[in-house]
Amino acid sequence: MATDFKSIPIIDIGPLLSKSDDPDMGSDPGVAQVVEQLDRACREAGFFYVKGHGVPDPLVKEVRSIARKFFHLPYEEKLKIKMTPEAGYRGYQRLGENITKGVPDLHEAIDCYTEIKPGRYGALGKPMEGPNQWPQYPPNYKELMEEYISLCSELSRKIMRGIGLALGGSPSEFEGDRAGEAFWVTRIIGYPGVPDENLCSGAHTDYGLVTLVNQDDDITALQVRNLSGEWISAPPIPGTFVCNIGDMLKIWSNGLYESTLHRVVNSNAKFRVCVAYFYEPNYDAAVEPLDFCIQKSGGVRKLGKAVYGEHLVAKVQTNFA
Repeated sequence: MATDFKSIPIIDIGPLLSKSDDPDMGSDPGVAQVVEQLDRACREAGFFYVKGHGVPDPLVKEVRSIARKFFHLPYEEKLKIKMTPEAGYRGYQRLGENITKGVPDLHEAIDCYTEIKPGRYGALGKPMEGPNQWPQYPPNYKELMEEYISLCSELSRKIMRGIGLALGGSPSEFEGDRAGEAFWVTRIIGYPGVPDENLCSGAHTDYGLVTLVNQDDDITALQVRNLSGEWISAPPIPGTFVCNIGDMLKIWSNGLYESTLHRVVNSNAKFRVCVAYFYEPNYDAAVEPLDFCIQKSGGVRKLGKAVYGEHLVAKVQTNFA
C-alpha cells in the first residue's frame, strides 16, 4: 500500500541486470541490494526511477525526437493512421479523443500493441487483432520503434525477475503461464502546453505489470498521488526511466505492491513528448493473488481474479471518444 511519500526513489539496477539470467542471482550481494530497494519502492510508492538500465541514450532521445516530428505533421497526414475499433484500437488518436473517467484528455497519441494473429485467442483476442499502424513519415519510424520496444521488453523482463525475488518468490515467478509471452503496449504521446493547468491526462492507474516512462528532459508534468492525496511531481532525470506498478502486479502481489494513481499536468508552454512502454502479462493469463503473497498479507486474500485480456479490452473500449 502506498504511503505519504514525498519523492520518488532512484534505483541503479545495473547489478540486477548483470546477473539477471544467473540461476543463483538471488544470492549475489549486489542483486540483493537492488531487490531490497525494489521491494521498498513498490510497497511505499509504486513508482521509482531506474538508472543503469542499459538502453542506449541516443535511442531513448531519438524515439522522442521522431515522435515530435510526427506530431508536428499536418492533421490530414496524421489521420492516415487513424485509430478505429476495426484497426484493433491501433493508430493515431486526435487531441481529446482519449477519455479518462469520462473526461477528454488534452493529448494526442499513437497506440500500438503486440500484434495478435486472427483467431489466436478466440473471442478474447478478437477486439485487439490486427497489425500496428506506423507512420509513413518519418520513414524509419517502424524500425526505430521496434528496436526500442524490443530493448524495453528485455529490460522489463529483467526488472520483473528482481520483483519476483522482492516479493519472496523466485526470479522466474512472472514467466511461463504468467508472463512468459508478455504482451506489450506502447503509447507515443504528445501534450500541448496548457498554461492554465488543465489535465493533459487524468488520474489513472496502469493495467499490467510495469511501465517504463521516457519523458522529455526539460518539462516536469507527471504527478503521482500519495496516501494523503498529495500530488508528488516526478521530474525528468536524464539517463533514467520512470517505472511504475500496474494493476495486474497489484493483484498477483495481493496488494503488497500498489498500482498508484498518476496524472499529467503540462502547465509549461512547450509541447511535451512522452513514450510510455507497458510490460503486461500473457494476453490470456489468469491473474489472482499468489499463495505466498497471501501468506505475507496475514493469510487473507484481499483481491479477486482477472483475466488480463478481458481487463485490457474493457479499458480500451471505454477509453476513446
